[in-house]
Amino acid sequence: MHRRLFAIPVVVLLTIASSLSADESSVASPPRIALCWGGHLYRDCALRYSQYPFSSGETDQGHVLILWVTSYVDDVAGWNNTRWKMMNRLTEEAAASPVRFANGSEVYGKDNASTVYGLVQCRKDLTPEACRGCVTNQLRYLVGDFPNNVNTYADVRGFSCLAKLDRHPIVLMVLPVYLGAPAPTPPPSSKAQRTPLMIIGLAATASGIFCLLILVILYLCWRQRRTDDMEGVFGNVGAGPKRFDYDVLAAATSNFSDDRKLGEGGFGSVYRGFIDTLNLDVAIKRVSRSSTQGWKEYASEVKIISGLRHRNLVKLIGWCHNHKLLLVYELMLNGSLDKHLYSAENTLSWQRRYQIILGIGSALLYLHEECEQSVLHRDIKPSNVMLDASFNAKLGDFGLARLVNHSRATHTTQLAGTMWYMDPACMSSGKFSTESDIYSFGVVLLEVACGRQPVIVLPDNIIHLARRVLELYRQQVILDAADPRLNGDFNALEMECVLLVGLWCTQLDQSLRPSIRQAISALRFEAPLPTVINSTPVGHVGSIPSLIVQESTVTNRLYRFTR
Repeated sequence: MHRRLFAIPVVVLLTIASSLSADESSVASPPRIALCWGGHLYRDCALRYSQYPFSSGETDQGHVLILWVTSYVDDVAGWNNTRWKMMNRLTEEAAASPVRFANGSEVYGKDNASTVYGLVQCRKDLTPEACRGCVTNQLRYLVGDFPNNVNTYADVRGFSCLAKLDRHPIVLMVLPVYLGAPAPTPPPSSKAQRTPLMIIGLAATASGIFCLLILVILYLCWRQRRTDDMEGVFGNVGAGPKRFDYDVLAAATSNFSDDRKLGEGGFGSVYRGFIDTLNLDVAIKRVSRSSTQGWKEYASEVKIISGLRHRNLVKLIGWCHNHKLLLVYELMLNGSLDKHLYSAENTLSWQRRYQIILGIGSALLYLHEECEQSVLHRDIKPSNVMLDASFNAKLGDFGLARLVNHSRATHTTQLAGTMWYMDPACMSSGKFSTESDIYSFGVVLLEVACGRQPVIVLPDNIIHLARRVLELYRQQVILDAADPRLNGDFNALEMECVLLVGLWCTQLDQSLRPSIRQAISALRFEAPLPTVINSTPVGHVGSIPSLIVQESTVTNRLYRFTR
């Protein structure tokens, strides 16, 4: 599953005047009147100071390399193509992003069995061009410093930007690590000074121990209170889900062995298991300690989904929080929708795609209008749509979901979701609503029908899927957007209906979007389709104007993206 967007420390810039010259050490010396500039690089942030003001177009050309892993790979060309294609894509996304940040992943190797993760970030005050140039410079350094036959995971960073490659999901919120400033040399002490210094040292040690004891007591109180809160949440989950002992779930997954792992994402890992007492195959979601999905999201997921009952929602079997945060779901034998949509071996038939679309819509109709309180999912995307043995769609992952009253139009919260599936209005306002879920639903409709991701990054261009489909609609050849792997084997009326409803849902003006009931009625041909799309769909707030689609090649009415 893709990682969700979250805030990280950004580069800190300070403009000061100092009384130390640039070549002086950290040892105190007689003050002199001088101006200086310099800085320190940390693992997750940087400090820079100068007597000159910083410019939004200025980037330094220095860098620090932190090498994590080097190992040889079999498919050198595939590996290099994958990682640099991903980093080029992330560079463009970061340059276009208001926060100058982007992260993501790509699969590679035989049967797409391996995953590489990447992250790019620039100073928030840089222009898109300066950000792009800074990251490109760092990537050139990384490319030039290592031979192409080496599988390299590393950080390369400067005062203005950083780039990172890793074979594990990148977790950011860590304490900064100082990268090499010399420790100050203590001045020599005389024998007469030792006694006062010893007294001060003992007093400081005693104070430290006392503070540590206070912190331990506060932590234990907080942990007990959190446990009590959990019991309060889980004590009201109803008669359906049950509490499991950790040992039972560990035994069901062979102690969470790697051969039982079904997938891995920003929240942690999902394992396949078998519970003997229930004679049932299950999927167990284990939230990692470093996950961005912490106790709040875990409790939210349990509280919300345990009260939901619908054939198109993943069923929660139980939970455990004795040792780790664990959720137990019914096992979806066919995995997630995105794996079938982009499979290199098998093409998902149109008949199944259309039924999956109706299933997702049915789940959203239940969440938005048929529950006692409306449920905002806030992370609708193919990787969160699971498929059972009969390819019936079941919407899952309610870690970001929120409950709102039907009379309340919006829910204001911190930014959450997945880039390119988020409503652009939420990026600036932080207000989520049923309309923002509708936008994500529309993006998924276009993705399923076209067999293309919402944004396609080419070496010299970026294509927004919704924009391209809108162009074809205006040219009255909207069926040319259909997935070419279907080879024309689809119901033309259903395909046109799905594409039109996708455009309807992704309009920039929220007031022009349909409700989920209106969208479902149109998809089932129970209501007329819209004849005019009045506002242009967009991919992301801050997308630069140059992201206009170039010429495309249409062959046998099958649309193909070209450079």
